[in-house]
Amino acid sequence: MHRICTAGSQNPSPRPFSSRSLKSKLDKSRSSSPAPSLHPVRQSMRQEAATSSLVLTQDAGSRKGHLRPPPLPEEDEDEDTDAMPPPSCTTTILLRREGEQVATDGEEPPQLVPPLNFAMVDHGVYRSGFPDASNLPFLESLRLRSVLYLCPEPYPEANQEFLRARGIRLFQFGIDGSKEPFVNIPEDRIREALKVVLDTRNHPVLIHCKRGKHRTGCVVGCLRKLQRWCLTSIFDEYQRFAAAKARVSDLRFMELFDISTLKHLPASFSC
Repeated sequence: MHRICTAGSQNPSPRPFSSRSLKSKLDKSRSSSPAPSLHPVRQSMRQEAATSSLVLTQDAGSRKGHLRPPPLPEEDEDEDTDAMPPPSCTTTILLRREGEQVATDGEEPPQLVPPLNFAMVDHGVYRSGFPDASNLPFLESLRLRSVLYLCPEPYPEANQEFLRARGIRLFQFGIDGSKEPFVNIPEDRIREALKVVLDTRNHPVLIHCKRGKHRTGCVVGCLRKLQRWCLTSIFDEYQRFAAAKARVSDLRFMELFDISTLKHLPASFSC
């Protein structure tokens, strides 16, 4: 027989439904279920973008590699090269004027030794003692046009040959070089010598006697009078070359020398 439950019989009632329990069940289902896959079109687009970025990166790296300079080859220390060594610092090159010889490595340059008591009187005018063979290269460097010789003795043949080879004209006015009290200075020869010096066509000119002291000093002293030098300056210059052998007769001659008959100084002379 079947037992029929009546309304008054005891039956367990169902549990009430809550929103909290529903939320927890949904969270557990999401965590346990696998993530949904992306849309196939989107996934392929992402893969293509990643591939293209990789290709661009590799291309940029290859370009940078082409821009880099190639590494230099390592030098072999034991390799024997045929390179020329640098020129020696001791090699001397002398620049000479046109027409003069140039010294080479195997030749020594000529020594330029001025004559005794050499000095410059004015522009294009020089004075000295008698030049010997060792002074000829120095005289060549002066580019002389004429030589004014104040001694009565004949000019040496070697010196004449030197003058002829270079087209230098020789003027000789022989003045006796006797010592005091027998000194006789011919005024006419001093005057003729001054005319040669004042002619600029003879420049550069060298005035010399034996020592470059007394006869040369008188000619230069008379030239200074033409340049309006005072007697004190004229005597000081004379004594600077004559030193202890200065002659009173020379000083008296320069003091009394008359310059009125001579031409005025050329413009090339300094006053």
